[in-house]
This record gives sequence, structure tokens and C-alpha cells, in this order.
Amino acid sequence: MHYRLFLIRMTLSLALLAGASACGIYSFTGASIPVEASTFSVSYFPNNAQLVQPTLSQRFTEALQDKFLKQTNLRMVDTGGDLHLEGSITGYTTAPAAISGNDQAALNRLTITVRVVFINEFEPDNDFERSFSRYWDYPSNLSLSQVEDEAITVITEALVEDIFNQAVVNW
Repeated sequence: MHYRLFLIRMTLSLALLAGASACGIYSFTGASIPVEASTFSVSYFPNNAQLVQPTLSQRFTEALQDKFLKQTNLRMVDTGGDLHLEGSITGYTTAPAAISGNDQAALNRLTITVRVVFINEFEPDNDFERSFSRYWDYPSNLSLSQVEDEAITVITEALVEDIFNQAVVNW
């Protein structure tokens, strides 16, 4: 009796292990990386927006690289990674977000839009090309230059999280 129970448990354990490894490598972050993948690359994201913020391209590119370095076990290469991201910043706009009773802006909104191309050499069905956009609202009594650094940090973190999830968190 104990021997049969042992065999059943062993068979189930092996089946679960085989099923998990067949789908790729999983991490505690939820990333599902193809077993064959060992590298990633992120090309520089130029700022092609009508309004150009001078440090945004570098900050965004580095944040995306850092996310993959910290959340996966992949090695970063300059070009041609097993997982590859490229694209450009296509929008950097500020506009009123809420109007007060006297037709003046109560809040302003900074919006950043990024066009991303993701290539997965081992699972081409997961490739995509799409835009991601995030915004941050700030009080209208403050100028963009007063809040810009914090706004870029918050928006960049959200964009990078969205892109990472789309690329390797296939829930």
C-alpha cells in the first residue's frame, strides 16, 4: 500500500516538474523565459517626440536594461540578444488634466508614450510591436520644470513595468 502511494506521488511530482520545465524558466517575479534563452539586448530608445526632454532617452533605456538585469537571470549583450527590445520615445506632452470652476487648470498631466518592438528568438509568437503610454498629474501651481524629475521617474517605472510584463510575464 505504501509503495503504491509512493509511486503515485513520484509520478505526479515528475509530471509537474516536466510540465513546468516544458513551458520555460519561471522566476519569483512571474517572468517566463524560454529555456534556451541566455541573453537580452535593449537598443537605445531615441526621443522622437515633438517636445524633447534631453535626459529621457538615456534614463528610459537604462531603466529597461536594469529591469531585465534585476528580474531575470539573462546576461545583457549590446545587440542580438535572445530577447531583444528596441523602439523610440514618440510622445512627451503636457496638458491640462482637470479644470477648476474658473476655467483654469487645476491639474496638469505629463504623458510619455513609447513605441516598442520586442523580439523573442525562441518564441516568435510572443513578439510584439506596440505603443505604451503612461501619465502623471501635478498641481497647476507648479511648473513642469519643478516636478519633471519626479514625474519622469514615476512614469518611466510604470512604462518599464508594462513593457516587462508584456514581454516576459505571460499570465
